[in-house]
Amino acid sequence: MAGHSKWSKVKHIKGPLDQKRGALFSKLAKEITVAARLGGGDPGGNPRLRSAILAARAQSMPNDNIDRAIKRGNGEGVEAANIEEIVYEAYAPGGVALVIEVATDNRNRAAADLRLVLAKNHGTLATPGAVSYMFHRKGRITVPAASLGEERLLELVIDAGGEEMTTDDEHHAITTAPDHLYAVADSLKGAGVQTDSQKLTFVPETQVIVDDPAVAAQVVRLIEALEDCDDVQHVHTNFAPTEAAIAQFSH
Repeated sequence: MAGHSKWSKVKHIKGPLDQKRGALFSKLAKEITVAARLGGGDPGGNPRLRSAILAARAQSMPNDNIDRAIKRGNGEGVEAANIEEIVYEAYAPGGVALVIEVATDNRNRAAADLRLVLAKNHGTLATPGAVSYMFHRKGRITVPAASLGEERLLELVIDAGGEEMTTDDEHHAITTAPDHLYAVADSLKGAGVQTDSQKLTFVPETQVIVDDPAVAAQVVRLIEALEDCDDVQHVHTNFAPTEAAIAQFSH
């Protein structure tokens, strides 16, 4: 988990890496569309869709946009699109591993865009399985640290079937088995816990320590460029810059 914390710190120092609102809405809409296509358009019976809608509303995405995304997933209307999910694996400078989640209606375009971004930023595309074995698929729920005491929340997490909880200055981060994510989230909400987010993620088994500021900067630029790609939904990494390398981003 330390790698996640350090990468979050880099993001905080460099400023938000989130896309401009229009691009962010596009990514949120794709997640809603995929969730609706795989599990149906009723959020009451589709936990992934329910989670995607909550994430969209948390970013003030208009209800019309949400409704259109659900309809696309159900194959309705002129905007109906067959968006598929693909996971790519890659290497960043310094031997850092990347797992890149893509949602696209054009597999060839997505692959070409990724290859271009990687080539321009000292990264390389890896063969399937070359990187993914370094990560575990997990569920991740975040709760604002100020909303509930750590000991009380940990009790609720254990009762709900969560696996692990870590805490930093801003959030409690709860890890679950992938197939228990939505059940644990619903259990916590039933106990009055307000969650920030709930999503499936890839957690690295070990981190790659990067102490060279120049290499760390290259890794950050590559991840930023990948996150800016229209078809990229999430980038997961085992990147763990040292405190000295992180300090370079504060200047």
